[in-house]
Amino acid sequence: MTKFTLAQQKDLPKIVEIYNQAIPGRLATADLEPVSVAAKQAWFEAYTPNQRPLWLIQDELAQTIGWVGLENFYGRPAYQHTAEISIYLATTAAHHGYGSQALDFVESQLNRLQLDTLVAFIFHHNIPSQKLFLHHGFQQWGHLPEVALLDDQLRDLDILGKQYPKITA
Repeated sequence: MTKFTLAQQKDLPKIVEIYNQAIPGRLATADLEPVSVAAKQAWFEAYTPNQRPLWLIQDELAQTIGWVGLENFYGRPAYQHTAEISIYLATTAAHHGYGSQALDFVESQLNRLQLDTLVAFIFHHNIPSQKLFLHHGFQQWGHLPEVALLDDQLRDLDILGKQYPKITA
């Protein structure tokens, strides 16, 4: 059974390791070279358990196989009920349903986190992630043509979004 636990400082090296596994494939991140744990420290510290959490994804053996995080969208107060979602899986965990389970889990947390809108920034050529999010009811809200240069090839970025029942005061 898949388990989701809040990430702790001690987990940052594993989080970075999984993130770095995504770089060579040129599907999931615009980083071109591996990043260090130190370079991700401030990013990690921006996550907060009660507003913008970062969860580890653990398999039935309690091994960390990925992570899912919610970050502020655009950094302005008017967007407080909107978050950007990111999911990263270890290469050995891809195509086993963990991404779908992560989306289901995050959706179950939205009320508690007072969120009613999720956005995801996904490269247009990242077909597995596109399919995952579209299958979960996300829609394409934006298309940014040729905004990323990956290995001398210009790539498009899509903005996918989904709205949930509005938060009432």
